[in-house]
Amino acid sequence: MADIRFGTDGWRAVIAEDFTFRNLHRVAHATAQWLLERSGTAPKVVIGYDTRFLGRSFAEYAARVLASAGIGVLLPESFVPTPAVSWATREFGCAAGIVITASHNPPEYNGFKLKADFGGPLLPDDIAEVEARIPAAGDMLPAPKPLDVLRVSGGITEQDLTTGYLDCLRSRLDIDAIRASGLRVAHDAMFGAGQGVFTELLGAGQVVALRSTHNPGFGGCPPEPIKRNLGILAEAVVAEGCAAGIANDGDADRVALFDERGRFVDSHTLLALLVRYLHKDLGMSGRVVKAFSSTSIIDRMGEAYGLPVETTRIGFKYIARHIVQGDVLLGGEESGGIAAQGHIPDRDGLYIGLLVMQMMAQRGRKLSELVEELHDEFGAQAYRRIDFRTTDAKKEGILERLRNGNGPETITGSSVLRVDSFDGFKHHIEGGWLLVRPSGTEPLLRVYAEAETPERAHALILDAADQLGLPVPQEG
Repeated sequence: MADIRFGTDGWRAVIAEDFTFRNLHRVAHATAQWLLERSGTAPKVVIGYDTRFLGRSFAEYAARVLASAGIGVLLPESFVPTPAVSWATREFGCAAGIVITASHNPPEYNGFKLKADFGGPLLPDDIAEVEARIPAAGDMLPAPKPLDVLRVSGGITEQDLTTGYLDCLRSRLDIDAIRASGLRVAHDAMFGAGQGVFTELLGAGQVVALRSTHNPGFGGCPPEPIKRNLGILAEAVVAEGCAAGIANDGDADRVALFDERGRFVDSHTLLALLVRYLHKDLGMSGRVVKAFSSTSIIDRMGEAYGLPVETTRIGFKYIARHIVQGDVLLGGEESGGIAAQGHIPDRDGLYIGLLVMQMMAQRGRKLSELVEELHDEFGAQAYRRIDFRTTDAKKEGILERLRNGNGPETITGSSVLRVDSFDGFKHHIEGGWLLVRPSGTEPLLRVYAEAETPERAHALILDAADQLGLPVPQEG
């Protein structure tokens, strides 16, 4: 059995290879021990799951392990979005939240996410403490009690999380304004746990629902909301006369956006649009926290608006640390995970998608017009990311080369001015940058670039990849 380690957002592995009931038992046991050691009273947890294969069975098994250890468990009636678990963790006074999900990973994966009592990602130091308690593969573990016995004793309680979460969204967004605007939206749930939420809140007449059935194989496409996976959404926006297209990943904590012309609006632009809307239109202030791979437009906006900007390592758990400290207007990363002031201190792709609809309704402007306004004020900056699938050995060889300072000295003819190794290897050039960073959950190297034009950003990636000997890319 493989050594179990948490990546940027939990533990993930291939079902029946490393993601097994035995290994899940090890992780759930460690979580239970950590909770019991740090809690003065009998702790309580909420355990959710998404639409992945065996999600319900894995969630029930984890619930049995924790409940058998004396921890009260709230278990939803069906699959739920991860943000609903984050909301419920705080709402019901739980010591932690657990989500059985592999987020955007391919269908053969499942995973285990941990949420803290404040309703956001468990912080890195706490995750390390859970990891340290994971038993060795051969250790004997206590057998969990049967599910029915634990239900009768009250150790496991069925809880309707969906209704409360939807009411939370209604209370924190101007749903009436969105409905009154008549704006139509195409929502692509990517067969994930966010299906039905837009229709429930806005009504079937205002929502074109795509890939909104329960399909654990996700139609053969990883539920990752990146441009190459969302052709069906771009087409539907134009064909159905929608004001926007919104997609969520498998557990609905991330978001992707298309304008009314079916053009992709990247997460950097989305983050900047929301900073502008929250600060200029709603009069809100606070720190803006962005990941290392996020756009430099945010730095220019912070200077113009007098908003402090802070940069973290990649992974929302690092952004969450700042949110817990308070006074954060917006926190976000390039993968589409964004948290806004006034909501849960966690990514919520459904909330953010609806917030964009609210922005359009209140501003009375098309999404393309809002993007143009942003670029007129702060300049256009193009962003590109390509994922290169490779082997673990090849990936490590390239990373070792970069660690030793043997990376590109020029990229498409531009001299590398400096390399920042804060999280990955960010090569700064005149007018932009290029970042090489490994995936924490797959044998991938992610290469990011920002430049004056899309063509320039794309060229930077291809030239750097060629110099590093990377294989044929998967475009993001």
